Amino acid sequence: MAWLHTWVGLTTGWVLFFVFVTGTAGYLDDEITRWMQPELPLATTQIGLYEPSVMIGHALARLQAIAPPARSWTVTLPHQSLEPRGEQGLSIAWESLPSPGQNASRRGGERLDPISGEPQKAATPRVTGGGTVLYRMHYLMHYLPYETGIKLVGICTMLMWLAVVTGVITHKKIFSDFFTFRPGKGQRSWLDAHNVVSVLSLPFFLMITYTGLVFFAVTYLPAARDALYGTSPAQRQEFAKELRGPARSDQPVTAPDVSLPALAQRLESEWGAGHVASMQIVHPAGESPYIDVRRASTSTLSVHELAARFSAIDGERLPLPEAAPATMRVRSTLFALHEGLFADWWLRWLYVISGLLGCAVIGTGLVLWTVKRGQQHQRLQQRADRAAEHSFTARINATGLRVVEVLNIGTLAGLPLGLAAYFLANRLLPVTMITRASWEVHSLFIVWCGALLYALVRPAKRAWFELLSLAAAAYVLIPGINALTTDRHLGITLRHGDWGLAGFDFAMFGLAGVFAGIAIKLQRKWRVAEAAPLVRKKS
Repeated sequence: MAWLHTWVGLTTGWVLFFVFVTGTAGYLDDEITRWMQPELPLATTQIGLYEPSVMIGHALARLQAIAPPARSWTVTLPHQSLEPRGEQGLSIAWESLPSPGQNASRRGGERLDPISGEPQKAATPRVTGGGTVLYRMHYLMHYLPYETGIKLVGICTMLMWLAVVTGVITHKKIFSDFFTFRPGKGQRSWLDAHNVVSVLSLPFFLMITYTGLVFFAVTYLPAARDALYGTSPAQRQEFAKELRGPARSDQPVTAPDVSLPALAQRLESEWGAGHVASMQIVHPAGESPYIDVRRASTSTLSVHELAARFSAIDGERLPLPEAAPATMRVRSTLFALHEGLFADWWLRWLYVISGLLGCAVIGTGLVLWTVKRGQQHQRLQQRADRAAEHSFTARINATGLRVVEVLNIGTLAGLPLGLAAYFLANRLLPVTMITRASWEVHSLFIVWCGALLYALVRPAKRAWFELLSLAAAAYVLIPGINALTTDRHLGITLRHGDWGLAGFDFAMFGLAGVFAGIAIKLQRKWRVAEAAPLVRKKS
């Protein structure tokens, strides 16, 4: 089990480190996108002062004016508690009736001013991949075909699951390992660090690995679907249709006879102020129109759960639709756990911290391999020098050790440096550049590849220190460049209470401190180790 744990972790470690870094950033993808589009307005702190009944009236009037006929109308109310990721303004959405002979329909939407009801003139933000690109990277990689990326990440995830299980088996004293850390002991210290962060993040590791596999279960294990439905595109489409359920035929919606503002007030008196998330009007063919009301809730795995259904004619409460089959409910629960969209701010930060711990588990495991093999190689080399013979096996071992060492330095220090380059490129590339979103991503990979080449030509210790120092400097530079190129610096965001944007800058300072601390710690350790033989020689 120890052998299996070691080699499974080593062969997949660099890919998994990339997956965990980009996946952790994905938990903050909306916040990252907002920072990378500084032209968007600052978050308002006046949401709680808006009158729901007035806003619903404005929204309904706007839908009547611009969206007839439609198969559905939706009014989403603003409230900070609605969306754990931040502010959700007043908005409307509609879905047009499909053209004859077609099943697809077009969707539209607008943001409205909560007071006047007029459409808000959205600023034209710069083109950027934002946090969405980082989120997609963690399961698709990049520059790879869709199927190839999914399958590569899937294989590595399956092997990671194996590494987690074998790691638990090899830890006979898993609880004592959690409380044991002996600094300054070389290989023993790296093993202790690996054990501590592994045990601390074990529940997250088990959950995130298994739920990640479930996302593309049919892609990884298609035999059951192919046996039941067939392998042709039409047969597979039949499988997808059965998952989604039968297509609904709808009539054009009109303004409901029941008062939506009165209905919202009735529900708020029942649920509490600010708990009505959205109201949707639908008119299925052959049935009476109804209103679906979703409730803003962070107590369940659904961000906006369907909580009530009312007749659009007389306001009578109608029964909710039948629950999905148990299989689909389990599937959606696993998806929700993996994505964490339901999480409020403190639970979302727990997701982020757990993701960073995952990066630490992978990183310490990779470094532990090189430290352990380096000590073994040094002993074998000394023995070979005394015997005046240099075996072919020793040369192969030295080459393999060097390759792993370069990949460790270039990935563990170079990938974070590339991520900093991604953010800097967002501020430094011309705003009018047509391919700027692509070049933001190119910047990430160019800097990462440069770090790998740098690690190849520099001595290992110097490469570690210099790349970590460069990463620290790059993350400090990000808020500074932001202040020089936009009006969304800390002075402005803190004054307006926009903690989403301010938090990004503070996070950059925090990452800079982490990388600077690691670099200083390593340099001091190496200086002490280099000075020790001289002290013994003098004594």
